[in-house]
Amino acid sequence: MQVDKKQKKKESPILSILLNIVIPSLVMSKLSDPEYLGDVNSVIIAIAFPIVYGIYDFFDRKEISIIAVLGLVNVALTGGIKLLHLPSDLIAIKEAAVPGLIGIIVFISTFTKYPLVEKLLYNDTLLDINKIETQLKFRNTKELFNKRLRNTSFMLAGSFFLSSALNYILAKIIIKSESHTIEFTKELGQMTAWSWVVIALPSTIVMMAALMYLIKGVKEFTGFEMQEVLVGFEEEKKEEGK
Repeated sequence: MQVDKKQKKKESPILSILLNIVIPSLVMSKLSDPEYLGDVNSVIIAIAFPIVYGIYDFFDRKEISIIAVLGLVNVALTGGIKLLHLPSDLIAIKEAAVPGLIGIIVFISTFTKYPLVEKLLYNDTLLDINKIETQLKFRNTKELFNKRLRNTSFMLAGSFFLSSALNYILAKIIIKSESHTIEFTKELGQMTAWSWVVIALPSTIVMMAALMYLIKGVKEFTGFEMQEVLVGFEEEKKEEGK
């Protein structure tokens, strides 16, 4: 029972998608007309959803989610461009800059003592790190695995660079109106909705490929099967046997 209490609470992907993408998109694209919320109010309400979710997620899981932080920065910049009536061309730059900056940070961190790949993929919420590290030392394959981890970090950075490029292209295609107009708000909603298919899905595929590449390395250099190092798998197996 103590082990269960120490396990970190996982973020709900469905709730995250709803509050960061689906609801803000619907609010901006469908409720920005004067007879509904109005232009400015629709933007304020739309960006409030990911902000409130990010704060709630932090206090609920007692852990900073990089995805939530990215969402907070993203909506804050978007809201600033709209509410301050800044040039609409800044949207494309902003859309590319946020994931691009994260990609650069992930890439640079690879050459430091604290690579971000360990925070995002090689962590104790996904894998039994102690079990893996012990076996690596026993088999004297730690250095080989570190090279695999470094390559995984490069793949992870690549997923953010891909997101940056796709963000810029999507914004350029959809955003055509000036930032002070209702049409601009609706275009923001459309861009948010399309971002799931055009950006999030390809980037997620690359990130999952990086995770599978890493797990394949775990199997190769430790001899463990994937299910032997996934967190929670053994506990679920025991519960099924009861």
